[in-house]
Amino acid sequence: MAGTGVFSDILDGDVYKYYADGEWKKSSSGKTVAIINPSTRKTQYKVQACTQEEVNKVMESAKTAQKSWAKTPLWKRAELLHKAAAILKEHKAPIAECLVKEIAKPAKDAITEVVRSGDLISYTAEEGVRILGEGKFLVSDSFPGNQRTKYCLTSKIPLGVILAIPPFNYPVNLAVSKIAPALIAGNSLVLKPPTQGAVSALHMVHCFHLAGFPKGLISCVTGKGSEIGDFLTMHPGVNCISFTGGDTGIAISKKAGMIPLQMELGGKDACIVLEDADLDLVAANIIKGGFSYSGQRCTAVKVVLVMESVADVLVEKVKAKVAKLTAGAPEDDCDITPVVSESSANFIEGLVKDAKEKGATFCQEYKRDGNLIWPLLLDNVRPDMRIAWEEPFGPVLPVIRINSIEEGIHHCNASNFGLQGCVFTKDVNKAILISDAMETGTVQINSAPARGPDHFPFQGVKDSGIGSQGVTNSINMMTKIKSTVINLPTPSYTMG
Repeated sequence: MAGTGVFSDILDGDVYKYYADGEWKKSSSGKTVAIINPSTRKTQYKVQACTQEEVNKVMESAKTAQKSWAKTPLWKRAELLHKAAAILKEHKAPIAECLVKEIAKPAKDAITEVVRSGDLISYTAEEGVRILGEGKFLVSDSFPGNQRTKYCLTSKIPLGVILAIPPFNYPVNLAVSKIAPALIAGNSLVLKPPTQGAVSALHMVHCFHLAGFPKGLISCVTGKGSEIGDFLTMHPGVNCISFTGGDTGIAISKKAGMIPLQMELGGKDACIVLEDADLDLVAANIIKGGFSYSGQRCTAVKVVLVMESVADVLVEKVKAKVAKLTAGAPEDDCDITPVVSESSANFIEGLVKDAKEKGATFCQEYKRDGNLIWPLLLDNVRPDMRIAWEEPFGPVLPVIRINSIEEGIHHCNASNFGLQGCVFTKDVNKAILISDAMETGTVQINSAPARGPDHFPFQGVKDSGIGSQGVTNSINMMTKIKSTVINLPTPSYTMG
């Protein structure tokens, strides 16, 4: 169970501690932050409300620990990461239990997230040894007007202290996707987990503690965003920020200063369906892409743009599959579980009411019980409806009927988001042309949008983010180039 056995150190009474200097600590604030179970809508856990002074101490420790860690051999860094990955997988059950109770993730998906996270850590360790184990050697006479009197050696060196802020929907996986690249590259890391998902993240951090990483190298501070959020993101001790979440990231990017930023801020992923598409394949992917984890995924299908000539058939196929989805408790592995909070449910309901007032066709009756919203397909959605543009982050999917490919591309590109999109067609030439025309970070051909496998590049354009994720890109982003130039008194040529 959570907070017991090897995890007993992280719990004090009914309040989870924060992690700093290699120890689990209680905040001097004496305050806590409640974590509400989305299913029961009652307090499930409590975490420390850390102070700004405690953040200062964490940053100082991180800076000191990083200097020593940067001198640790690559193979040793990788060895510790492999150890952490193994411990994480070994203790997948209690961490998955937290995911179920904190964010209402279906039980089987919760286990999958933890195992996937262990795999990501191990892959990052291996990739880091390869990427960081080689540099470049340049000679000066390759540039016009120069003799071979200079040898340039370049290598990748750590940035310093990385601030990692993952989202509620993948609080373990999207934390380790930042932690592992930072550590293998020789950085220290400060984690600010989301409130919903904080206890899952604290359990995950304890696995790194058990693996034996140096004190101060990894820290995890919990608390209210209003009290320590800006203080963390604007802290002079931070050398890089990796953030996944919503439009808070835009505010962070404006305040952060001259440091590297890695931002993934959501999407309105469009699914363009042409006349020649395999409609059974499309329907299956719309269900998977639009409704898995109740649509609470940045890469969920958020709008279907289907050619009018096949729209009726496709809508009927999707309706039939929606009818088979189960809605209920995450402990029961239901397909649709409660959304993360009452405010999220209210926002989704607002989009649904707007669509109803403006004449959308409801393929199912709208049904809500607390935070649980039953899956809903909305047909004949028009561009004047909010649901056509806004990201519901819930199990409600709009269908817009189009009369041309150009109309579909135009709607996709008119969005302020540009994370992913997908196109379904049997014509590979059309697929490539549409992919090239879509203003998104990734286009999936004949499959729903997805983040992963975790070593694939993952990025957005416009309001969907800055920079690129994926194992290799994250390692590179969390390093900088260092050049050493050897100057020779006379030109020297190999075999000359």
